Amino acid sequence: MTIDSIEDMQNLLAGQGYVCGRALATVGFLSLKLGRPLFLEGEAGTGKTEIAKAIAAALGRRLIRLQCYEGLDAASAVYEWNFAEQMIAIRTAEAAGGADRDLLRAELFTEDYLIERPLLQAMRPQPGGAPVLLIDEIDRTDEPFEAFLLEALSDFQVTIPELGTIKAPEPPIVILTSNRTREVHDALKRRCLYHWVDYPTFDREMEILHARVPEAAEALTREVVAFVQRLRGEDLFKRPGVAETIDWAKCLLALDVVALSPEVIADTLGAVLKYQDDIQRLQGTEAQRILDEARAGLEGA
Repeated sequence: MTIDSIEDMQNLLAGQGYVCGRALATVGFLSLKLGRPLFLEGEAGTGKTEIAKAIAAALGRRLIRLQCYEGLDAASAVYEWNFAEQMIAIRTAEAAGGADRDLLRAELFTEDYLIERPLLQAMRPQPGGAPVLLIDEIDRTDEPFEAFLLEALSDFQVTIPELGTIKAPEPPIVILTSNRTREVHDALKRRCLYHWVDYPTFDREMEILHARVPEAAEALTREVVAFVQRLRGEDLFKRPGVAETIDWAKCLLALDVVALSPEVIADTLGAVLKYQDDIQRLQGTEAQRILDEARAGLEGA
């Protein structure tokens, strides 16, 4: 599928149930057109990871995900040797007797014993074209890994001392995400096209629910979105993202709920809020207050 315009990009994502504004579609289109990595930053649950999944599915490409975490190093992200299989090969050679050590050493460090991790997988040719490489939550790693990643994304190649340099025949489509738990170095950001993924407006979130939970009644969808939008304005430890809105709507459908009430909200808050302090804050009259404000906003719209 060819993407020749911003509208094509929006339609491509919409076909996968991903609703986005023109600004995000523009930077996504430019990322594909120019072959530049796309850096998406924003609160958790705003759809940063989902766009990578949507692009991969729409283009028919393989999605390769590198989930970042504290202490992630280059070896874990690129490759490691299958030591268990190497040890079996050594024991087998010893049992056979007369093994040439130099020859055995050369055989042990071949691709037969190589375990490929996400970055190396992304450098390999894939059926259907270059894969989509999702580097998720880059802000969880540390600066040394950022420096390594900067070099890898600059030339789209990695080096394995025993095998040499492996270069991607076609650069992967690279999408990096960050929840901004810390600042990512400017040098890495400069390699990318940047976009801040914010919480959606009321109308945009309605579109998202229509696309992801189409079986929900219009009245319930409007109440859910209005309530969550109001909830994000409260003093919470963690504001609910779009993912939570979708989960909540699905939970309400499973319970055959036709309209929100303080009792229903209290029973299903675990789908929207993920911290006990936030849930406790909405007990009693607080849920009723927010629901009343949400409904008043809908009537005034």
